[in-house]
Amino acid sequence: MSVKVRFAPSPTGKLHVGNVRTALINWLFARAQGGKFVLRIDDTDLARSTAAFEQGIEDDLSWLGLVWDERYNQSKRFDRYEAAAARLKAAGRLYPCYETGDELDRRRKVQLSRGLPPIYDRAALDLTEAEKAAYEAEGRKPHWRFRLEGKRVAWEDLARGHAEVDTASMSDPVLIREDGLFLYTLPSVVDDIEMAITHVIRGEDHVTNTGAQIEIFEALGGPVPEFGHTTLLVGADGQALSKRIGSLSISEMREMGYEPIAITSHLGRIGTSDPLEIAESVEALGQGFAFAKMGRSPARYDTADLDRLNAQALHAMPYEVARGRLAALDCDLGEAFWTLMRQNLQKFDDVSALAVLVRGPVIPVIEDPAFAAAALAVLPETIDDTAWSTWTSAVKESTGAKGKGLFMPLRHILTGQAHGPDMATLVPMIGRERIVRRLKGEAA
Repeated sequence: MSVKVRFAPSPTGKLHVGNVRTALINWLFARAQGGKFVLRIDDTDLARSTAAFEQGIEDDLSWLGLVWDERYNQSKRFDRYEAAAARLKAAGRLYPCYETGDELDRRRKVQLSRGLPPIYDRAALDLTEAEKAAYEAEGRKPHWRFRLEGKRVAWEDLARGHAEVDTASMSDPVLIREDGLFLYTLPSVVDDIEMAITHVIRGEDHVTNTGAQIEIFEALGGPVPEFGHTTLLVGADGQALSKRIGSLSISEMREMGYEPIAITSHLGRIGTSDPLEIAESVEALGQGFAFAKMGRSPARYDTADLDRLNAQALHAMPYEVARGRLAALDCDLGEAFWTLMRQNLQKFDDVSALAVLVRGPVIPVIEDPAFAAAALAVLPETIDDTAWSTWTSAVKESTGAKGKGLFMPLRHILTGQAHGPDMATLVPMIGRERIVRRLKGEAA
């Protein structure tokens, strides 16, 4: 069987880390199996869906490297959902209900007060045609519920192993609202059937829904796909994700300077037995994906891990890849410059500050003018790859300084900083003229 999965975001907001992890796991599984990844825009809520959010979804997935093989808009498929609803109505599986939200809420409270589960009592199934007509005359519009069979629905879950749901313990789900709007479930099942989706992979908060959806698949006569319900993300402390992190959008992470491969490596490997290291590419990440590697404990989302992976991605980035971005920042000072500076980067744009160390202006920090003058006096005429070693030996002999007392003052003078790139490699890039001016205390 050829694997085919789907990601069905709603264009009513931006993609955030939680739903991108779902998209990523689907994509990785499809690539690992040589299958297809479908992007299906869930825009049936025409009032809340926007073209801007839809474009943002495409932009974010493309930036992360999660290219899709097929793409659909559910808003263009209402006729398919209407046809499926008609079939379910004719079979007696989709029935009209006229209760208001307040009426349903009161019934739930009564059930709870009696120690009963707050599930729908199917009162609408006993309505006569005359009673339905009376409700219609009042101006009430029905919502439509799917009549569950009330049985144990079982499946072998890709992530959880054997799973069962007793649909007798559930309310018949509403598939169509009073205003005629299709809720997520029916369009999803119809499209999964017609698009030949073989595997539905999503968060474990959908496990209960799966029992009802399998019954809808069966009622429509379609093949039931395999299901996988992955653990949810939690914070580094094991608690629910903070609102700040949980709502962090991919576009915001991009603006914050995170590399796409850092994001995908992080989301693709947390909660698995794989080491949390940067992947060579998102394709390589897919080649190593397997549900057997995923644990049952919630995946811990720690921004410290993401920061570490982001630095790893930059430290390994070839000059050919970085060159265009360096040019855009007016910081393309050559391959040797990039090879030196990338080891000091946490975010790519940090390179702008490092470029200043080379071309200035740097305001030197001179705590001992006599030391600076002595260092200037023995500065080699030629500043090449051996200059730093030769120069520091001469300064040591001239001043008696050694160790940190020798190297730190020179770093302060030449860079204005206490930490930074390897000085032996940096000094030839700065050049003798700027070195002299900085030793004299001038901004250069």
